[in-house]
Amino acid sequence: MSVRTHDAPPPVRSTPPTRPRRPRPGDGAPHGGRERRSAGGLPYLLLLPALAATAVLLGWPLVMNGLLSFQNLNMTQLIQHVTEWAGTDNYRDTLGSEDFWRVTLRSVLFTAVNVALIMLFGTLTGLLLARLGPRMRLLLCAGLVLAWAMPVIAATTVYQWLFAQRFGVVNWVLDAVGFHSMAGFNWTGGQMSTFFVISLLIVWTSVPFVAINLYAATTTIPKELYEAASLDGASAAQSFATVTLPFLRPFLLVTTFLEVIWIFKAFPHIFAVNEGGPDRLTETLPVYAFVEGVGNQHYGMGAAISVLTILILLALMSYYLRIAMRQEEDEK
Repeated sequence: MSVRTHDAPPPVRSTPPTRPRRPRPGDGAPHGGRERRSAGGLPYLLLLPALAATAVLLGWPLVMNGLLSFQNLNMTQLIQHVTEWAGTDNYRDTLGSEDFWRVTLRSVLFTAVNVALIMLFGTLTGLLLARLGPRMRLLLCAGLVLAWAMPVIAATTVYQWLFAQRFGVVNWVLDAVGFHSMAGFNWTGGQMSTFFVISLLIVWTSVPFVAINLYAATTTIPKELYEAASLDGASAAQSFATVTLPFLRPFLLVTTFLEVIWIFKAFPHIFAVNEGGPDRLTETLPVYAFVEGVGNQHYGMGAAISVLTILILLALMSYYLRIAMRQEEDEK
């Protein structure tokens, strides 16, 4: 009897796994490349309304002001609709005037002093906010926001009432504490006293912006860094120099940049207090341009002064930006 045995199955050959093919731009969509190109232009399309509004609201007035600075325009030409081109006479007369350079120096010094005071008190107030408890912090922030949100003309009116010669609160308080010679002091009768009132007003309305934003910047500093500094035996001053200040340095640079722009072009604070007086001794470049252009009805001259004001501000900002960029490169 024969026994039938089953044949052994043939050996199975293992095939290496195939790698998945990378998707190509045209796979899955007939117009993949076109969609990618359209998506790349979407950010520029979204920026188009803002750029158009900036060009209309800012660019067009600048162009018209530039054209006006080359014209001899007073009330007679304005009424008769006559365009009388003067070439560069307005710029030549302005740059050759001692009053212009005197006002320019005054504007630069005024900006430097006020920005330094704003950054000093704003930084101290912001650091105080970081140390206070929740209730006191909320109360102080409310007061800062109210001072910041007050309209400039309203704040100027309050300061005029505080520093009034006859019925001002400041003179009454000074007289009550023993300074009897200040009972009828005229704060807007001299150059330095007028600048003191204006600077006090500007600092009071500008410190809240610096303080609140600096407090927000301090909340981004990791607490572990302070703990590590304390374990290393660092004092409070050393912790501020090695931990706090490096984190706040970019914010301080940007805030100083903004404050220089805002203070240099400040107009309502100065004009509303005493209209650049007494004897035009507290005029800065914006007030000087307004008085020469609108007050004296030399509109072309006022336009030329305003253009030169913009150029001077750009020159100051370019120097400051070079300092900021150099500092960033040194940190890297």
